[in-house]
Amino acid sequence: QFQLVESGGGLVQAGESMTLSCSGSGPGVTLAHSAITWFRQAPGKEREGLLCISRNGYITTITASVKDRFTISRRDYGNTIDLQMNGLKPEDTAVYYCAIRMMAACPKDAFDVNYWGRGILVNVSS
Repeated sequence: QFQLVESGGGLVQAGESMTLSCSGSGPGVTLAHSAITWFRQAPGKEREGLLCISRNGYITTITASVKDRFTISRRDYGNTIDLQMNGLKPEDTAVYYCAIRMMAACPKDAFDVNYWGRGILVNVSS
């Protein structure tokens, strides 16, 4: 069974950087052929989309609050998708999720995805 797996989270101090990675395991889905979106859900808040990268590398910024601080990129022949987070703030504390849409382009509705990862906690201390 296919699964998305996030890695790289943990505790970090405000102002520091952290990179999260999203990869897949199991048959049937190739991340390199699909659009991948990073989301987060802060305590007591709704889940929000952050950035999406299409199969061809086109990036869509979904949430303005992370623009110029967070970037999304592919490596490992497109099968690992990184979320580089710079200048982290305490309000960035959240569970971060990656999700896959088994199409080339990022969806108009960010939540139009086929699989979700289980999420990984990022805790930014002040």
